[in-house]
Amino acid sequence: MYFCGCFYEAYKKTKLFHYYLAKMAEKTEKAKVQFRQSIVVRFSGDSGDGMQLAGNIFSNVSAGLGDRISTFPDYPAEVRAPQGSLGGVSGFQVHIGHGVHTPGDECDVLVAMNPAALKVNAQFLRKGGAAIVDIDTFTQAGLDKALYTTNEPYEELNLRAQVIEAPITTMVKEALKDTGMDLKAQLKCRNMFALGLVCWLFNRPMEAPLKFLKAKFAEKPEVYAANELVIKGGYNYGHNIHATVSTYRIQSDEVRPGTYTDVSGNKATAWGLIMASEMSGRPLFLGSYPITPATDILHELAKRRDLGVKAIQMEDEIGGICSAVGAAFAGHLAVTTTSGPGLALKSEALGLAVMAELPLVLVDVQRGGPSTGLPTKTEQTDLQQALYGRSGESPLVVLAAASPTDCFKMAFQAARLAIEHMTPVILLTDAFIANGSSAWRVPEEGEYPVIKPNYVPEALKETWTPFMRNALGIRYWAIPGTKGLEHVVGGLEKDYNLGVLSNDPINHAHMVETRRMKIANVANDIPELKLKGDTSADTIILGWGSTYGHILDAVNRLNAEGVRIAMTHIRYINPLPKNTAELLSRFKTVIVAELNTGQLASYLQSKIPNLNICHINKVQGQPFLVQEIVDGVKNIMMEEEL
Repeated sequence: MYFCGCFYEAYKKTKLFHYYLAKMAEKTEKAKVQFRQSIVVRFSGDSGDGMQLAGNIFSNVSAGLGDRISTFPDYPAEVRAPQGSLGGVSGFQVHIGHGVHTPGDECDVLVAMNPAALKVNAQFLRKGGAAIVDIDTFTQAGLDKALYTTNEPYEELNLRAQVIEAPITTMVKEALKDTGMDLKAQLKCRNMFALGLVCWLFNRPMEAPLKFLKAKFAEKPEVYAANELVIKGGYNYGHNIHATVSTYRIQSDEVRPGTYTDVSGNKATAWGLIMASEMSGRPLFLGSYPITPATDILHELAKRRDLGVKAIQMEDEIGGICSAVGAAFAGHLAVTTTSGPGLALKSEALGLAVMAELPLVLVDVQRGGPSTGLPTKTEQTDLQQALYGRSGESPLVVLAAASPTDCFKMAFQAARLAIEHMTPVILLTDAFIANGSSAWRVPEEGEYPVIKPNYVPEALKETWTPFMRNALGIRYWAIPGTKGLEHVVGGLEKDYNLGVLSNDPINHAHMVETRRMKIANVANDIPELKLKGDTSADTIILGWGSTYGHILDAVNRLNAEGVRIAMTHIRYINPLPKNTAELLSRFKTVIVAELNTGQLASYLQSKIPNLNICHINKVQGQPFLVQEIVDGVKNIMMEEEL
């Protein structure tokens, strides 16, 4: 046996010991290493069980080994539901391996730390998969809290999977009994036992998670020592009982050489803004107010004073954007972040930035609504508000990120377009990609372009007026404090030539058209749409934002089945890429899949009236399943044939 003594002594007292001992030789002979393209693991338990941490560490380890990853944290909105209750279950799903674009429809392995976690998440476990349960929590009281009606939870849930009943609580308590830790602190380590067992199952080396834990608990060596003992115990437990017939090795993609890390969408957004600040030479200012699920961007930027970032938590959403508008006037790369109802609160000040033609980035991490809605769940329901939710004619640029790592690129692009075109830009992400993560390659020098602010040219300083423009209709940026460029901007309409207040109707119409054309011309500065899948098909499916991976996997699956369909994906929404109308008009049927009731579809129909648009919609606070899109496409095609 490879157990440390305390784990072995605890384990051999359990009822499972003799059964597994009798089967050991048989399983050892049968055990093989299976090679898989990808696997999906879902960690689940109470909100305080550390499932998010266990999932994050497993993701980091896998990213470090060169796997592609996609994660989906799924946690309740309640501050802390009663322990062991259905409402308090927190989950973290991670998909690792080759060709990974989504967190997966079903999991191969489900870790359930209590009966409630098993009941809530059994629906996500594929037939023939494996469920790892902490059998110590499956008491009568635990079953009652989770509202089971029988004492046979696996039969009641119709679980068609291998169940590994691990006495996790007992073994952790036994392992840590001499450390001086109280019971509450000991139980907090249970997640590391489960992580160790999963690392064994999928041939993840122990060095990487231990390195992560050592850094996390650098100032608490006693906590690190306890977690080290427990995670190794979980790993050895799996090795000794041969918990499943097979262990698995993942066939990773061939990756471009470089430095990789696991990064969430919110963190990638923050880093992309920092990169834009560096490449533009303009200091980064964030004026924000905490709101789920956007707050992590504020947290991340607040750490970066070493890079010259100024991050201020204001008293409310309105204060956040107003401080950013002031920073934009003062010559900063100005950013404000929000989610859900916060976008509505920022609309008046956003209109001011449109009128004053100031560079401002507003990041909206969408969540379920309306109002407070579903604060921890995901939707794509803010698109129409981003496009139209301001008084008057208020055109601005609207972008959407497609994945956690794409948040870096699109945050950079949002900042570039804001500065080079002197306009507010709304970047739409959502809870799914903001809290989810992917393996991200750290960019090398020269991969991102220099951002060129549209400063007042030296030759024009003598004749310059506040709303003087270049040949593309872009207002020059005069940095306050520059001698000879003292000026005032504001929310009242300005004279086109002089920049002073004007109520002239002809001038107002001219200024409205000027601001509209300035945004329309951005189409010349963004990439065109590209096709994937069967490009000669009569049907195309498209989406925007975080639906990219699910649509791509669905199209690949459909093409493999002989269903002819193409796809494209829209990241630049206003203005649309120049070739949008020409490209989409090639197809007899355009299917739009989005996590709302049809907001992008309505927008496209208004821009390109001749399109035959069909819908695949979902508004459940959850991302698409790939199978939902596959089924939706097939149903639409059948109806089109009738």
